[in-house]
Amino acid sequence: MKMFSQLRDMAEMVQAAPGLIDQANALAEQSSAYRSRMDAMAVQAMQAEPAAGALEPIAGVDLDRYARIVKGIAAFGYDEAELPVVAGMFGVDPEAWATAQAGWGARIQADRGVGRAFNERYAAV
Repeated sequence: MKMFSQLRDMAEMVQAAPGLIDQANALAEQSSAYRSRMDAMAVQAMQAEPAAGALEPIAGVDLDRYARIVKGIAAFGYDEAELPVVAGMFGVDPEAWATAQAGWGARIQADRGVGRAFNERYAAV
């Protein structure tokens, strides 16, 4: 009896195979299209230019100093609570730092060109 059951299961699997192959091919096409879109977005992000005025300092903190401060928390185990301390080492008072941190974060999120410029500076410092 077990042999007949196995033969029946095998027959069902063979009948289902074309549908499974079609599904796999459709998923592969979707994946390829998604990769192409992501590649195009990455190229666009690498070439993006900041909007006019988007690199102006915020509360006296330019993008270069912002990148140096953000990277400076490495010495504190990446504890973000230490950012005001690091900012103070760069001559930025806590109030100005709070304004600059919020402002640069918003600009980086809103403008791919600013994000690209930040990444370049962060990598360089």
